[in-house]
Amino acid sequence: MRVSVVRKNIKFTPDSRRVVARYFMNGDERTQQMVGRIMTLNEKQVSETLEQTLREFARRHRNISAIFFRHCEIIRPLIEAMQINYEELTLNRKMLIGSYCTMEYAIESAAIFNPSIVEDFDQSGLGAGEKRVILSFRATGEGHISSIVFRRGILDKNNDLQIMKIGHQIDKAEIEHKTLLNKERFLTKLSEMHTKDKYIEQIMQDLPNDFEFVVLKNIVNTALADPTIRQERRIALEEIIWLANSFYDLQFNHDADITERVIFPISESESRGIEDARFVRFTDDDNSTRIMATYTAYNGHAILPKLISTEDFYTFRVMPLHGTGAQNKNLALFPRKIKGKYAMLARIDGVNNYIMYSERATQWNNPTLLQEPRYPWEFTHIGNCGSPLWTEEGWLVITHGVGAMRRYCIGASLFDLDDPSKEIGRLNEPLLSPLEDEREGYVPNVVYSCGAMIHNNSLILPYAVSDYSSTYAVVDMIELLDALKNSNK
Repeated sequence: MRVSVVRKNIKFTPDSRRVVARYFMNGDERTQQMVGRIMTLNEKQVSETLEQTLREFARRHRNISAIFFRHCEIIRPLIEAMQINYEELTLNRKMLIGSYCTMEYAIESAAIFNPSIVEDFDQSGLGAGEKRVILSFRATGEGHISSIVFRRGILDKNNDLQIMKIGHQIDKAEIEHKTLLNKERFLTKLSEMHTKDKYIEQIMQDLPNDFEFVVLKNIVNTALADPTIRQERRIALEEIIWLANSFYDLQFNHDADITERVIFPISESESRGIEDARFVRFTDDDNSTRIMATYTAYNGHAILPKLISTEDFYTFRVMPLHGTGAQNKNLALFPRKIKGKYAMLARIDGVNNYIMYSERATQWNNPTLLQEPRYPWEFTHIGNCGSPLWTEEGWLVITHGVGAMRRYCIGASLFDLDDPSKEIGRLNEPLLSPLEDEREGYVPNVVYSCGAMIHNNSLILPYAVSDYSSTYAVVDMIELLDALKNSNK
């Protein structure tokens, strides 16, 4: 039974005007040469050059002078290595040096795709049938570096989406790393990352059960400073710092609109991007709610599944996921506990859908096979398209399948509420396939979603169009559930 889908006439496209001021490092030697040239300027020349730079860029960024100063602080060791008294440098000279260590990066110049949608915390002042929502997107710019961006809108009684005005002064969050780490859990994750045991032992053996981040970082940096260090040991030490840097909090300014808040790669584990965040509104046992998301951190060589949570979209806590079930992409958290435990979907082998349960939201082991590819349009692999959705008939899981010519389609399955390992039904045809005008893009022949929601008894399904732009579709829930319940007959 083919389910009817209404595609809405709205399109989210890349906007190259949305830029962040990013730290730029041109190598130690060239950076010191640049600083040396700035040191030849007198204070009048420094002020004039800085003023010209601020004139050209201040309106494009929030507090650009503070960014310049912060970037100068990063290269302070290089400046002091030149026998320059850093404390005696004027504020203007520091800011000017920092401006040469700064570049603009257009966060979504290449693509804005793989969307998810959640109910906003604030539902005040709305009419009948309306709901305020927040959409997240994977935004990519030069070099295919990905970050997370947001849009806020209102779904009306006809399921039409009115998007709020978009801000253009992007706000990057202040970062606060977790100060205390647990040794046992830290060692377990290093083992899962296949970091060489002999190098781990040398570093970790003298640390207490709960150790300070800064102590570990100093030990590792001292070891890395050894000019005779072997490459194999260097890689292991860098992986230790890579993991330690992956625990942090983000704090955005309260005068920044949600469209101006970007979660940009912070730690080394994310240096090549933050991919495919699956946001979900999670309701705990005490009926308190928070927004949580799983995403994939990528450093160009390895991936690290991570969890992010917020109660206001201003403060975010970021933590890596642990366990044998947290070893690949495509993790999606259920919106509530099942029989007292967190539940998660995963695709640990890159081919099949799995389910797992845990006492802790960051620890995932013992994945159980849930679904294998069954139909030709998903023979390559099957995975989820975001967190499961609760319905009275069962857990609705939106899936994606990859078929011939790596064509991505979106499907749907229904699972038992009390035991989600039991499949009630599964569409034998795609719910959504790329139309002719949706086939062209950064990656052709792809429709993909990272999270849907139910509103006005309709499935609201945002989806990406060939990894370039995004839109959304609406599906009648009665029709969809009927199709799913009758699919195995």
